Amino acid sequence: MRLRPLFAAALLALASLGAAAAAPDDDAQPLRPRYLLMDAKGRAVTNETFPEQFQLISFGYTFCPDVCPTTLAEVADVMKQLGPLAERVQPVFITVDPVRDTPVNLQQYADFFDPRIIGLSGSPALVAKVAQNYKVRYEIVREPDAAPDAYTVDHSAGMYVLAPGGSFVKKFAFGTPVSQIVDDLRQLIEQAPAPRP
Repeated sequence: MRLRPLFAAALLALASLGAAAAAPDDDAQPLRPRYLLMDAKGRAVTNETFPEQFQLISFGYTFCPDVCPTTLAEVADVMKQLGPLAERVQPVFITVDPVRDTPVNLQQYADFFDPRIIGLSGSPALVAKVAQNYKVRYEIVREPDAAPDAYTVDHSAGMYVLAPGGSFVKKFAFGTPVSQIVDDLRQLIEQAPAPRP
């Protein structure tokens, strides 16, 4: 009889569906704040490079038409509103377009908004790994018949806060009011141990 093999195959298919459903969702996994990228001076920078500062991290690229300029303008506003407490915050801008964004031109772009923002880039593989760690999704979008370097990058938006030493604290969704970001950072800074003299 052929029913038995078919029934067994059906059971196997159902079991595999159940296993897929039970597999951990990427969004449910904890964010891993690890990164290793390069700044405009050719120095390796990691999430542990700033042992006495909080990091305010955003992702984007220099050809971004709207979201990235908005985000970096907000980062600059946050730093301004923090006043003297801004010394305890290191803003970081990580590219999602490493082919076009060298560390140097990325830094020039960040400087336009606030020279305290550090621009970081790296190889496509390194950038992809960092994006995976932070659950940042990005995708190159090309129009038909466009030149090879004529494309945009759809990407996740938001800001990530790391504690001194590089552990993940929280994420601000895109559109979070600057006043809330400032208030939350101020509270985190005031609760943190004072930096060593």
